[in-house]
Amino acid sequence: MFYVYVLRSERGEHYIGYSADLKTRVASHNRNQNRSTRGQIWSLIYYEAYSTDKAARDRERILKHDGRTRRALMERLLRHHE
Repeated sequence: MFYVYVLRSERGEHYIGYSADLKTRVASHNRNQNRSTRGQIWSLIYYEAYSTDKAARDRERILKHDGRTRRALMERLLRHHE
């Protein structure tokens, strides 16, 4: 399986990523092994599973670069986590 995920920091910031090993990837974010997420503690708040690498990468690209799609997901997540 391949995953697209959303992390939330203690400060309320969000990060969208992709991985074939979700558990290990989240742990690496919290061990400061990723430049873009260093210095914060991250919690997994959402993920989607895909059967192909291409499908997951395409979805990650859409969420990172299509403002309307990203905004819709983030609004849904914020309503769920309030």
